Amino acid sequence: YFSLSSIWDNLRDLGLTDLRPTCLNELVNRLLPSFPPEQRPRSIPSCSWKASHISTESFFKNKHGENVIHNFGSAVLCRQRTSPLLETCSDLQHLSGWIQRRGFKTLKSRTRRLQAGYEVPTESEGYTPGFMKGLLLRDKAPEAEGLDNIIQSKNLPEAQQDAFKTGFTEGFLKAQALTQRTQDSLRRTRLVLLVLLLVGIYGLSRTPFLSVRFRTTSGLDSAVDPIQMKNVTFEHVKGVEEAKNELQEVCICCIFLLCNGAQITYWILLVGPPGTGKTLLARAVAGEADVPFYYASGSEFDEMFVGVGASRIRNLFKEAKANAPCVIFIDELDSVGGKRIESPMHPYSRQTINQLLAEMDGFKPNEGIIIIGATNFPEALDNALVRPGRFDMQVTVPRPDVKGRTEILNWYLKKIKVASTVEAEIIARGTVGFSGAELENLVNQAALKAAVDGKDMVTMKELEFAKDKILMGPERRSVQIDKKNKTITAYHESGHAIVAYYTKDAMPINKATIMPRGPTLGHVSMLPENDRWSETRSQLLAQMDVSMGGRVAEELIFGNENITTGASSDFDGATKIANLMVTRFGMSDKLGVMTYTDLSKHSPETQAAIEQEVRKLLKDSYDRAKNILKTYSKEHKILADALLRYETLDAKEIQMVLEGKGLEAR
Repeated sequence: YFSLSSIWDNLRDLGLTDLRPTCLNELVNRLLPSFPPEQRPRSIPSCSWKASHISTESFFKNKHGENVIHNFGSAVLCRQRTSPLLETCSDLQHLSGWIQRRGFKTLKSRTRRLQAGYEVPTESEGYTPGFMKGLLLRDKAPEAEGLDNIIQSKNLPEAQQDAFKTGFTEGFLKAQALTQRTQDSLRRTRLVLLVLLLVGIYGLSRTPFLSVRFRTTSGLDSAVDPIQMKNVTFEHVKGVEEAKNELQEVCICCIFLLCNGAQITYWILLVGPPGTGKTLLARAVAGEADVPFYYASGSEFDEMFVGVGASRIRNLFKEAKANAPCVIFIDELDSVGGKRIESPMHPYSRQTINQLLAEMDGFKPNEGIIIIGATNFPEALDNALVRPGRFDMQVTVPRPDVKGRTEILNWYLKKIKVASTVEAEIIARGTVGFSGAELENLVNQAALKAAVDGKDMVTMKELEFAKDKILMGPERRSVQIDKKNKTITAYHESGHAIVAYYTKDAMPINKATIMPRGPTLGHVSMLPENDRWSETRSQLLAQMDVSMGGRVAEELIFGNENITTGASSDFDGATKIANLMVTRFGMSDKLGVMTYTDLSKHSPETQAAIEQEVRKLLKDSYDRAKNILKTYSKEHKILADALLRYETLDAKEIQMVLEGKGLEAR
């Protein structure tokens, strides 16, 4: 079919002219495909031709294969570039053979390709790292030599062969033991890492934001269990007699009806400022009633997960119904019963309050349950929550008056050791606006002060100290004040005291001091005899006169050029009183009884008239204070000297100084 002499010229271009005929025949046998036995021409000598594997047009054919008969030259060499090999094989185009068009699924193992002779091993020291070369050529590693072969290759004498075998055995055993220890160490390390991983996952499951799949959201946890409050009764509630009596009557009546089989449901809402005793009243109800008492805070129902709050509401009422008659107390009701709004940020925020509304007055009745809610922000409650049929009874728990404050102070003073000279009423008169919690804090602060000073009982001095600390801040004894500023402060505060002492409708003086406390360098505290529910025009003018006394004293004693900024807060208070008298209280003859809430809505003439009236009131007050200080200038100087000497004077000591009596050494 073909002759080697016809392609000898082309072999010269390939650089194959030096090959022997035998090598050339072997090369041709590898290049040309073999025929099946039944189609092999008889004139062609038998040779081991190999199949050529090429890629097809699609991935499907590459994967599944396709056997097609093609002309060798047109089917194979049409994909080759023009080369000497193409010209060499141009005479073989008349040959036909089976070509398997199946790519990428040929001889997979590089070792098999090397054994079949299709690939010649090459070394690429410049590009293949050593560890990669060892990994790629791991199949080519030579077989391990025997111990006898090693001994023969080393030409060891017979006398040394036994020692060599012994050393080889010992090294092998030590290497095996080292390998075993390494494997054991790795196994222990893996076990420790696994334990740490499990502990870390458990720790993450306890965090609030990463424990969504690990938390149980059914029930109200420990809040579902009833609470026993035997140690708290209505006798422990002081200062809010009206609220206590109203709640006591309602609760006793309802509990009596419940215990006698009456099927009723009562809803009570306690409303009042913080610290006035709303929770204490609920505890007293729990102590008085011999029925299960369930306590829950509104924040316990507020949860980041959808449906948890509603589920806890259902569980709470389900438990209460199973143990009726009973009492449920929900503290801080505004956190769960706030007004419902349409918010795209929290589309499911209304589920909890909707469930609460359904439990309160829904289709299923709650028979035999008294529900008490407490809040200090009733304006935030949803209207459906306070309608008739739900929280229809509201009990107001106000701040205690002077009588209530006296009762609260006496109650807490019984728990500590106090001197016989302590008068709770005097402290109560000077703590206007204090709640029960603030009064308890005052007693605790006084007891702490007595302990720090090394005293075995609390006196009025410690109680006054605690009151001033709460109202004005702690003393600043470390502040170094020069003599001039201290003198100005003494005359300033004594000016307030003189005007207050000689003004008819001013509040009685409680104490005057030039000890720096908080932001002030000194102060004069006033002590009302009783709580003032309303104030007369003369009382308001007296307050303004007392406020002007400090600046008037500085002007009279040190001159107009040496007045200080210490009267700024005094002027603020006086201006506020004058403004209220003109715009809100109808105490201006020129403007009449009309109120002016928003001055921006009035004409410029009206605003100017209001400003003129306020200025007139302030000027008249300043003149009255100046007149008093000029009249009692001698008493003014005596009181200022006493303040410079003693720093703090109470009401009795001020009275003794102004009457010309001497003070005992302190």
